[in-house]
Amino acid sequence: MAEKGTLRLSIDSAKCQGHNRCCALAPELFDADELGFAHVKGSGLVPANLEEKALLAVRNCPEYAVRAERE
Repeated sequence: MAEKGTLRLSIDSAKCQGHNRCCALAPELFDADELGFAHVKGSGLVPANLEEKALLAVRNCPEYAVRAERE
């Protein structure tokens, strides 16, 4: 059974070290700034068709800086 609620992404900028795995795994959802640190594109709300990519990015962050929460 699918979870209810919309998934929202966030990045803890104090933890991000600029590995950019999230950008590589889900370029529709993440981008890097001019210094190479990742940020979430737009509002952070994840379309249903991109949830798997979003969760893959969360699981692959070596610094545990990427988070996903249901609203």
